[in-house]
Amino acid sequence: MPESSAPSRRSSITRKTRETDISLTLDLDGSGVSHIDTGIGFFDHMLDSFARHGLFDLTCTCRGDLHVDSHHTIEDTGIVLGAAIREAAGGKAGICRYGSFAVPMDETLILCAADLCGRPYFSSNVAFSVPRIGDLDTEMVREFFYALSYSAAMNLHFHMFSGGNNHHMAEASFKAFARALDQATRMEPRISGVWSTKGAL
Repeated sequence: MPESSAPSRRSSITRKTRETDISLTLDLDGSGVSHIDTGIGFFDHMLDSFARHGLFDLTCTCRGDLHVDSHHTIEDTGIVLGAAIREAAGGKAGICRYGSFAVPMDETLILCAADLCGRPYFSSNVAFSVPRIGDLDTEMVREFFYALSYSAAMNLHFHMFSGGNNHHMAEASFKAFARALDQATRMEPRISGVWSTKGAL
């Protein structure tokens, strides 16, 4: 059987600082398989949900200064995942560019909208009512997506229509992002080049 001529949409990123040591691989055309180890159990669960519901293959290992707190580990993982998304999307020729998805989880309903436009912007009204979920500091959910959006150079918006259970709010955010990104990175055969009146993204 002949090999596919489609270019690989896979990226591998490593980033090492005095605060974190991260190795991450991402395949936009995967099947939802993940191997995650950041040292933060609930964060691992969120990244696994992202991979599974976006049908991305994702491996991520992070050794961070968790004796300080979770900030550097989560923020830097956002930076690295954003860089991996940007690299895997390549020149963005033929992709849908935009994606949006609303995820209901019982009482919670969260919408995520993304534009792989090459311009970073982040907005979210998701507000948690507890400081921690498991071993995850809830304020770091925003920091993760903020860092990711700027590293990936994407517009990224979250809107919470209803909430209540903080676990549901976090998980719905990651799942909605996964589905929105899957839409945005999907190949569209009717698009020639990049989907922009400027001719470049």
